Amino acid sequence: MKPTFYVTTPIYYVNDVPHIGHAYTTVAGDVLARYKRLMGYDVYFLTGSDEHGQKVEKAATTAGETPLELADRVVKRFQALWERLGISHNDFIRTTQERHKNGVGRIFKDILEKGDIYLGEYEDWYCTPCETFWTETQLIEGRCPDCNRPVEKLKEESYFFRMSKYQEQLLAHIEANPDFIQPKSKRNEIISFVKEGLRDLSVSRTTFSWGIPVPGNERHIIYVWFDALTNYITALGYPDETGNYGRYWPVDVHLIGKDILRFHAVYWPTFLMAAGLPLPKKVFAHGWWTVEGQKMSKSLQNVVEPNMLIDKYGVDAVRYFLLREVPFGLDGDFSHTALVQRINSDLANDVGNLLSRSTAMAVKYFDGILPAATLLTEADQALKLKTEEMVATVDKFIDEMAFSKALQAIWEVISAGNKYIDDMAPWTLAKDPALSGRLATVMYTMLESQRITHCILSAFLPATSEKALASLGWNEAVSKEGLAWGGLKAGTTITKAEALFPRMEE
Repeated sequence: MKPTFYVTTPIYYVNDVPHIGHAYTTVAGDVLARYKRLMGYDVYFLTGSDEHGQKVEKAATTAGETPLELADRVVKRFQALWERLGISHNDFIRTTQERHKNGVGRIFKDILEKGDIYLGEYEDWYCTPCETFWTETQLIEGRCPDCNRPVEKLKEESYFFRMSKYQEQLLAHIEANPDFIQPKSKRNEIISFVKEGLRDLSVSRTTFSWGIPVPGNERHIIYVWFDALTNYITALGYPDETGNYGRYWPVDVHLIGKDILRFHAVYWPTFLMAAGLPLPKKVFAHGWWTVEGQKMSKSLQNVVEPNMLIDKYGVDAVRYFLLREVPFGLDGDFSHTALVQRINSDLANDVGNLLSRSTAMAVKYFDGILPAATLLTEADQALKLKTEEMVATVDKFIDEMAFSKALQAIWEVISAGNKYIDDMAPWTLAKDPALSGRLATVMYTMLESQRITHCILSAFLPATSEKALASLGWNEAVSKEGLAWGGLKAGTTITKAEALFPRMEE
């Protein structure tokens, strides 16, 4: 039996246009999923769309369409973008699907019957864009503390979830599981939030109708966050334990943006505790992107549109930049200048140049037929060892979600490969027939190092690695076994690689 690995992105809200933040989380999820598959895991990778709530209802009314028509239209943008970005998700959940509604109704009903959801009356300040209630003291100058927009006073009958009951249990779980909330700074943030005291949470609304009705009281619509968070188990077929739910839950990692950490690290675990279900193994909150030093906003017209980036720079260049530029978990700044520099130095100069010059030499000196390596010198052994060590290093960094460090480790091998060619000077060896055995060993060593590098790199840059591996004559599926040195066999046909990344003008 293969070990399982379940990874999720948040489900994206359909009154939004896909932007760089959505692409960032989803590409990170994809790299994790591809890497774990490569390492022999049975992977389930989930993404999807959050289609209920007052915001969607309002936006649809403004656009003169039904909420479902709006959702159907907008969801296609996300699906098309994931296709362009090479996202390898196993499932795309929509909260308007029957499988989701059934699961949400079931978990709500279970908690209600247990007595941890009760009917009461709610009065507080509500921010519609954030779908969040705030107390008077939480407001900043009478406005929403998250988005700074106006709030309105709402009083309505509401179902409440006894979140306060689970305060100590949640704290104990966070203390006992240091990796449960990552990075550490975010873990500390949640601990202090919970210690301030959890209040019971309003989990239904009666002022709009676009959502999932409360079982047995259809005048009430289930709170959009209760509905949305449950997607992580409804997509697996919950409450049916025989299929994917029994196989993949609890999730290995929920990847999220830091703005929705509280919902994932406080609300969601307490809902699960109340329902008697296992908790996620890890919630990892990444940072935000600014653009040229400024916060991304529609009013500043500086929202970075991923399709435009792909058109201009290519898919793998965008994937590379997103995960290389900024340590995952910290905030990052997007600029076209930085992206072009990465393309020219890391992609065109380093990885592209290494492959094109080494495959060209294989064609020139050996008619494109890979020679066998003979005795390895100290320099050959050093490149072999560095390549093998990189495999272990990347594995460690991926488990820590340190994508930029993993890429850095891969690039150290690529740089070592370029230096190795310069030091070994195959063009000089080729002039002396007596050195043909030495030339063959150099040739084999530099090509085999790249084969292993591109097998690992396929998780990050799938299209690029596919081209590179084809020119190296490696037609097998990438796998853990294929990361061992010596995979390329003498006699394999090598073809000259086209430039993987054309240089860009500033």
